[in-house]
Amino acid sequence: MAKRSTKSESKRDRFKRLAQLRTNHVMKRLKILANCADRSRYEYTKEDVERIFMAIDRRLNKTKARFDLPSDREQFKL
Repeated sequence: MAKRSTKSESKRDRFKRLAQLRTNHVMKRLKILANCADRSRYEYTKEDVERIFMAIDRRLNKTKARFDLPSDREQFKL
């Protein structure tokens, strides 16, 4: 992949490029995780699966919140 100049790339274009790249990476990794569901190769319990998806759900919710909530960099004012 060619290196792009961040000076000539708008914030919107940079967001679109990186969000697409990173989202596709997450999707690929989830597909790879799904391979662990093969009971002929792996042994796991329902509790194992619940713990995996609880951890994923927690991280997903934290990530979504960062898009919805105002920045933590705001300063307190009276």
